[in-house]
Amino acid sequence: MSSLPHQPSHVASRRSGGPHTSMFLRMLVRAAVLRRGRAASALLAMVVAAAVATAMLNLYADVEAKLRKEFRSYGANVVVMGKDGTALPSDALSRVRSTLGGETIAVPFAYIVARTRDGQSVVVAGTDLGLVRQLNRWWSVTAWPSENGAALVGTRAATLVSRAGKPFDLSFQGRTIHLTTGGILQTGAAEDSRIYLNLPAFEAWTGVEPSTIEIAVNGSTQEINATIPRLARQLSAAQVRPLRQIVEAEARVLGKTRAALLAAAALIILTSALCLLATLTGWVFDRRRDFAIMKALGASERLLNGFFAAEAAALGVIGALVGFVIGIGLAAWIGRVNFHASVGPRVSVLPVVLAGSVAVALLSATLPISLLRRVEPAIILRGE
Repeated sequence: MSSLPHQPSHVASRRSGGPHTSMFLRMLVRAAVLRRGRAASALLAMVVAAAVATAMLNLYADVEAKLRKEFRSYGANVVVMGKDGTALPSDALSRVRSTLGGETIAVPFAYIVARTRDGQSVVVAGTDLGLVRQLNRWWSVTAWPSENGAALVGTRAATLVSRAGKPFDLSFQGRTIHLTTGGILQTGAAEDSRIYLNLPAFEAWTGVEPSTIEIAVNGSTQEINATIPRLARQLSAAQVRPLRQIVEAEARVLGKTRAALLAAAALIILTSALCLLATLTGWVFDRRRDFAIMKALGASERLLNGFFAAEAAALGVIGALVGFVIGIGLAAWIGRVNFHASVGPRVSVLPVVLAGSVAVALLSATLPISLLRRVEPAIILRGE
């Protein structure tokens, strides 16, 4: 019996923490249920905006990575050369690889001008043909040499040394080497006039060491430009310069891709925001009597504004989550149909889409919230 006097205070304390929150949530749910049409229109606008933003961000992140990978197949974007055409230090290649990491493709080249049997001049390059194959995947090659004494011969050089593809001799400073045609190279550029040998055979024949290292540096244009001073510090006796046509072409293509995707996303998001604004404004006019009653019962401006902002934010959160799932599927479909490549989902996009959706919803609710302040309970409840 002694515990009975404490029951009212116990019940009061148990209820004091929850009524406001539960009532607030019930009002939010009831507002959406009673005006399903308006709520569905607003939610659809948010879903469309979130889906488009998710798809575009996933596409851009994935396409950017794929485009950079494709650009690496178009050859080097940085060149290290001995000053005044002199040979590079013997440890130059190892310094480059230690500076840039093991995944970077760096290929040494040594060049001479040799003579054919007929006295014709031809440029011969010594290199690592296996690495060249990785560096220049765009080269059109009939076959890559795999035997000692086999050379990769450019299409124009082939007419000088061996028209019928027979073995041929080249001489340099009184030393002659006997070669066979291991494959024909065609690029439409200076490579067509050269003959490529594996570096050990080239050095044993000529005694000439590499004077050039061609490098495919991974990363953005800014990262590539930042890499050049690092290499220059490691190789003070050499010249390090970017291949501008590769670097600038990559930056231009990526820039246009980014601009196109972001412009499309911004346009659709703006359209969705305007649709949401119109829907929320109509929602306020439909519920003027409800808000007038709440004001008449003592609800403050702050409470009403918070209530309406919470409704808008809830629409933003739900629309972002649903739109994110749809956007992932949309990005995968676009990647498969247009780029013939898979576009994987990126969870890192979700926080951006979620924050953006809530921000768009709250911005769209700014005008309707200002209309709430003009609701006069006496006038509305009199039916005027």
